[in-house]
Amino acid sequence: MSKTTVSLIKCDIGSLAGHHVVPKPLLDIGEKHLKEAQKGGIINSYYVFHAGDDLELLMVHKEGEDNPEIHKLAWDTFQEAAKKAVQLKLYGAGQDLLKTAFSGNVKGMGPGVAEMEIEERSSDPLLVFAGDKASGGAFNYPLFRIFADPFNTAGLIIDPNMVGGFKFEVLDIKENQKIVMKCPEEMYELIALIGSPERYTISRVWRAKDSLLCATTSTTRLSLIAGKYVGKDDPVCLVRAQHGLPAVGEVLAPFLHSYFVEGWMRGSHWGPLMPVGLKNSRCTVFDGPPRLVALGFQVSHGMIASDDDGKPLIGDLFDDPAFDLARREAVEHAAVLRRMGEFEPARLPAEAMEYTTLSKVLEKLKDRFVKV
Repeated sequence: MSKTTVSLIKCDIGSLAGHHVVPKPLLDIGEKHLKEAQKGGIINSYYVFHAGDDLELLMVHKEGEDNPEIHKLAWDTFQEAAKKAVQLKLYGAGQDLLKTAFSGNVKGMGPGVAEMEIEERSSDPLLVFAGDKASGGAFNYPLFRIFADPFNTAGLIIDPNMVGGFKFEVLDIKENQKIVMKCPEEMYELIALIGSPERYTISRVWRAKDSLLCATTSTTRLSLIAGKYVGKDDPVCLVRAQHGLPAVGEVLAPFLHSYFVEGWMRGSHWGPLMPVGLKNSRCTVFDGPPRLVALGFQVSHGMIASDDDGKPLIGDLFDDPAFDLARREAVEHAAVLRRMGEFEPARLPAEAMEYTTLSKVLEKLKDRFVKV
């Protein structure tokens, strides 16, 4: 049986009125490129959307992960969109395109990537999460809740296919190394790592009993690629659900409340994550609060399940009053943090600030310090 690949590739290539939102001309470019690729047989189906100021390309195909043709499609789309952004004098035009020459894979070149190659089940619901003004470790907390916390996921207790637990691949982004840990046996050790999301990020999750791939995230750190602050990492994540995996409702349950992520204004602050529908996927207050959108669809015969006209059937999962509590909490938490101004813990700790423009400010002072 042939496998199906889901690729979610995103890039900040320019925004209207600051780091606010991707305007329609750039979304149209994404739509044009992916429609042509579908007609040419490169991809089977697609969906173009935005998370704040990030252009998001969701593609379903048969080419496998890290395929040069798929990645080149995304790269060329972002390049054309960036040129249009320059023409319109949009803010941050092409800021995530850190390299100039495509080398077969967009990883390490600026865009964020989450991909999974799967064997389709009889029914395969898949959730897409895309964040804006947040760091790569933003999914540590919810992925732990979804796949390791029985207080969140009843299936860990009730479903015989889940009681054996899940395996987590954790990436140490500073040392460029990884480790696989199994829950529930190594739950405490896992938390010891992923509780520091600025360094350790969950990159993949498998079901322990058969190594079925369940979730994958982007792990890009733009500052580590460029050696300086060039923008927020704005992570993306793919999660499979149902039939021996957490139910869709269990996957969404961690977002009933807001929680804190790195990023926000100038990538330099802790901020409360706000789950929003696509219509509210735009950042305003202090370039935020950090936003997260969640889309749901069915993988069907190598494609996104579509209606009779070929239009993909996409669920806008956070466009629901059930998440009003989290949105209210996010605004309240944002107000508390902004009252603190530039004092920690509202601002990120000194080590995280080394890659921001703060280092240039402090550079002026270094020769004025004297021994005590």
